[in-house]
Amino acid sequence: AALLFARARQIAEETSQLVDAVMIEYLRTLPTPLPTLPPEEEAELYALQNLSDDALWTIAREQMPDDLQVRMQDLMDKNSMGTIVSGEYSELEALVERGQRLMVRKSEAAAILTQRGHNVTPKDMTFSD
Repeated sequence: AALLFARARQIAEETSQLVDAVMIEYLRTLPTPLPTLPPEEEAELYALQNLSDDALWTIAREQMPDDLQVRMQDLMDKNSMGTIVSGEYSELEALVERGQRLMVRKSEAAAILTQRGHNVTPKDMTFSD
């Protein structure tokens, strides 16, 4: 999982995109059906269908907090250099998993918005003031 995020970050840098946009595009290319999610995550995604468009846009634009992104990047760099310690590796795994869950929620919100007739682009998937 950390490898996937690192590759997405590299593609984002090379293409001047946000990591979120790269991950969302990757998720859209996966063959269906997607792997089965834990029941609580399936229920959460299913419940998104009942939300208003405004609530879905909020979810679609959600970002991992900056401090967690910086920490994850630091840990990924340590992992790449081979200087990460056991506790840090567990923390990295947890942050990557959190980021993946966020990407799935964002993708589902975007898919529902698209089904409702909205044009959702990667640029729309970022928070704007």
